[in-house]
Amino acid sequence: MASYQVPKNLNYFWNLGSIAGIALVIQIISGIFLAMHYTPHVDHAFDSVENIMRNVNYGWLIRYMHAVGASMFFAVVYIHIARGLYYGSYKALENYYGTLAL
Repeated sequence: MASYQVPKNLNYFWNLGSIAGIALVIQIISGIFLAMHYTPHVDHAFDSVENIMRNVNYGWLIRYMHAVGASMFFAVVYIHIARGLYYGSYKALENYYGTLAL
């Protein structure tokens, strides 16, 4: 295998940005699929969710992926921010605007 230069502190925490991006894409795609079958009316909202769960092919899976994916996305983003603060990733940047995101 070829020799590549990598940081000494390289570990699995460096993948959190990619995992957050993948979780965001899953949220967007599952949200679009759920929105195609959801009826946002006070009289029909519960029935449309029940229809998604029972009658739409793999609707239960899409709904639960969307629900769990939201929690996973925020957990990964917070761990990603904590990793950046722990390793001092902000110190190398001259114009750091990341504090605006916090």
